[in-house]
Amino acid sequence: MSYSILLWLMLAATQALAQSTDTHFSHTVSTSASPQAVWHIWTDVPNWQSWDKGLKAATLNGPFAVGTTGVLTPDRGPRSKFILTEVIEGKSYTFRTKLPLGALYVKRLLNVQNGQTAFTHEVWFTGVTKHLFGRVSGRAYRALLPTVMQTIQTRAEQQPDQSL
Repeated sequence: MSYSILLWLMLAATQALAQSTDTHFSHTVSTSASPQAVWHIWTDVPNWQSWDKGLKAATLNGPFAVGTTGVLTPDRGPRSKFILTEVIEGKSYTFRTKLPLGALYVKRLLNVQNGQTAFTHEVWFTGVTKHLFGRVSGRAYRALLPTVMQTIQTRAEQQPDQSL
């Protein structure tokens, strides 16, 4: 019995550590704003730079749907193309940016519980170069994430509800 508990605790600790490294991290904020308000902010790609510190511009080459591509222009560094790899309307989406010998994934997820909207921003690097990009970009991205999420929360709470 105690072996099972120890194994469970080790697995839980491993998962927690995976969520808090420079190669895989997330941040969640709860708000009184509607999920539609957060979703509207998240899917308004041309205005991402207004809340995503470190981003100079973003464009989307079509509808907000799986397979649509876009371009991210950071404040520092080269422009990069991205592709929407998963979209669950009003709930979550994931996009991927190719990196040399790897990729960067960003997932944004909404969850409503007890009248509160929890929104999560998860980031992870994959491939042979994930640790390199985690050190070079992940650390700074991770440090900015709480401020970015606070900005989204404030904007969502100030805007009228958006219907899907």
